[in-house]
Amino acid sequence: LPTHPPPRSLHWGAHDGIKTMKGWRGARLLLMTAVASFLFLALTACSAPAEMAESDRQQALALTLPDLEISVYHGAEQLGGHTVRLSDVLTHGKPIVLNFWAALCPPCRVEMATLQIIHNLRGHEVLVLGLDIGPQQFLGTREQGRQLLAESGARYPVGTTFNESVVRDYQILGMPTTCFMEAHGNFLRRWSGLLTTEKLV
Repeated sequence: LPTHPPPRSLHWGAHDGIKTMKGWRGARLLLMTAVASFLFLALTACSAPAEMAESDRQQALALTLPDLEISVYHGAEQLGGHTVRLSDVLTHGKPIVLNFWAALCPPCRVEMATLQIIHNLRGHEVLVLGLDIGPQQFLGTREQGRQLLAESGARYPVGTTFNESVVRDYQILGMPTTCFMEAHGNFLRRWSGLLTTEKLV
C-alpha cells in the first residue's frame, strides 16, 4: 500500500511521547496539500457512481484495504447500524476520512476538534469516521475512549474494532493515523500524526 511518511515532528508513539514540534510550518503546508488533494480526488471520483443504479454502484465498490467490523459508539444512524463493516459504510457513496485514535494519546484528543470542523463544514460531501484502537495499542480501554468522546463533544461517527490485526493491516506506525479513501473504496493516502485546524478547511 502507498504510504505518506510521517513528519518526525508530528509522530507520537506509546514509548517516546510527543516529539518536538520542529519543522512545523513545512509539515503544515504538506498536510494542507494532502488534504486538499484528497478532497479534490475523492469528490471527483464519487460523482460518477452517484449516477449509477444502486446494484451497479455496489458492484463497483472495490475496498483496497482489509475490511473491518466496527462497533459504533455514536453515529449509528449515519453509519447504518450499531455494528457495521467498513465495506457497508462505503455503500453510502461518500469518500471517507478514517481516523485511528486512542484514549491515552494526547494528540488524538487535540485532533478531535479538527475532525469535528471537517464534519461540520464538509459532512454532506465527506464521511469522517473515528476508530478507537486504544486497546490494540495499549493506549487506553474502550471505556476510556467513550469517556474521552463525551469530554471532547465530538459528534461525527465514532466506533471501535475488535480486530487484533488492524494495526498491521492499516500500517499504523504512530498515533493518531488518518487514512483517506475514495467513495468506491480505493485507498488514496495515509497521514501519520496530528491534523491541525489552521488553514486546513
